[in-house]
Amino acid sequence: MFKILIPDDLSAAGLDLLKADPDVSVHVVKKLPRTELLAQIGEYDALIVRSETKVDKEVIENGHKLRVVGRAGIGVDTIDVDAATHRGIIVMNTPQANTIATCEHTIAMMLAMARNIAQADASLRRGEWTRSKFMGEQLMGKTLGVIGLGRIGTQVARRAQAFGMEVIAFDPYVSEESARMNKVVLVELDDLLAKSDFITLHSSLNATSRRLLDEAAIEKMKPGAHIVNVARGALVDANALYKALTNKKLAGAALDVFEEEPPPADHPLFKLPNVVVTPHLGASTAEAQRDVSIQIAEQVLDALHEREVRNAINFPPMDPAALPVIRPYLVLAERLGALQSNLTEGRLARVEVEYRGSDVAPHVKPLTVALLRGLLAPILGNERVNYVNAPVIADERGILVTQALNISSRDYTNLVSCRVSTGDETHTIAGVLFNGTQPRIVQIDGFVIDAVPEGLMLVVSSRDVPGVIGHIGSLLGAHYVNIAEYRLGRTSPGDRALSVINLDSPVSEEAMKALRDLHEVIWVKQMALS
Repeated sequence: MFKILIPDDLSAAGLDLLKADPDVSVHVVKKLPRTELLAQIGEYDALIVRSETKVDKEVIENGHKLRVVGRAGIGVDTIDVDAATHRGIIVMNTPQANTIATCEHTIAMMLAMARNIAQADASLRRGEWTRSKFMGEQLMGKTLGVIGLGRIGTQVARRAQAFGMEVIAFDPYVSEESARMNKVVLVELDDLLAKSDFITLHSSLNATSRRLLDEAAIEKMKPGAHIVNVARGALVDANALYKALTNKKLAGAALDVFEEEPPPADHPLFKLPNVVVTPHLGASTAEAQRDVSIQIAEQVLDALHEREVRNAINFPPMDPAALPVIRPYLVLAERLGALQSNLTEGRLARVEVEYRGSDVAPHVKPLTVALLRGLLAPILGNERVNYVNAPVIADERGILVTQALNISSRDYTNLVSCRVSTGDETHTIAGVLFNGTQPRIVQIDGFVIDAVPEGLMLVVSSRDVPGVIGHIGSLLGAHYVNIAEYRLGRTSPGDRALSVINLDSPVSEEAMKALRDLHEVIWVKQMALS
């Protein structure tokens, strides 16, 4: 008998599915105090939560029988995925169930802002009849700029086109062909800012997208433009937005999300008449909540019964019993993808994976999925990419993925090689497993090398001249950065060299600038691999 704990609200449709399984015992305890959660979680095989319950490392460590944590929704920021992975616990979410709800709320917010719906409603309820005060704007003929042309962004674009809007988009990881199929024109961010009458955000939140619309970006926007954010609050600099709205640079904003939730009651933006706000209602429809509950119930039951595992953040689409055998290969493939992601710049167009050797032959399909996850996760954010949806995301963005197998390879029994192409460049990286367990990088763009792909790393392209290693080592030492391992490959004496340096601590921006300023250095990139 599997025991499932549900401490948050879950639609009756999902609960009925769980209760109908004769091998399942369901315990719904809403608003369970943390002390009781920690005391009871050890009895359960599965935990289903929404955003209210925090599943941190302490909860994970107390879940001695826990096999699955299901998130009825998309975001897993309230779940310690690393701790769950370490304990062999599957973490899954429901990334597709609220697409339409979020899309429709975006359109609703845009219309409410354009036609002053909320302000006019409040005025009329006060007994006023001031029609001229609420002169609005039509959407027809206006340009909508979509930042992030993923699943939700694409649906918003289609509905905006039905209003007669011209749609342009910025998404460096979506192909031109994919955008064309949706009648969307891809542009650079600066062009989108300058041309759009309305801008809607549908990007994931990561290090590069945090406060994407800051003061400098807003200054580049078309005078009188509008911003809609139903994605993540931290994508927009609230202070810069407030300034632009008060000085009439922007005509309005519609916000469903905030960097701090719930936001303070005296939030400055709440005092502005040209701002429409809602309390994170993007996924709040009866249909979306029903679909989310059904989807997570089905997924958790499948995982517990060792059937297909879907929408898992930390688990490949395969038989769970095979995981101990394939895990080292998955680590190798994912790190190859992550290394490619850090080295490659521009819009991904093609990913070619080649496998050599009999040892790797049985694992080709899940390895390709793992490699795609490693490639896409740093770009799109970990909550968007997992072993199940990585191929779908690649396909949606028009990235062509191919794989080839050479079983009779004489040189290797388990080599994985990955070539990634953009419109401007191509990188090839190959790796193997030493002793069947230890990932190694053996080739980067023609440089033969023996490097460990883990932790903090520097990859340095330089001229092959005397003193390079000494200069780099001295500079890092001067900035108190300890080198754990230094590996170097070169094309031919006196030509070019490539260094892969494992570090004990990150390199500061000041030190990175100093490295780039070295006469011998062509380029240098810092990265962190798990």
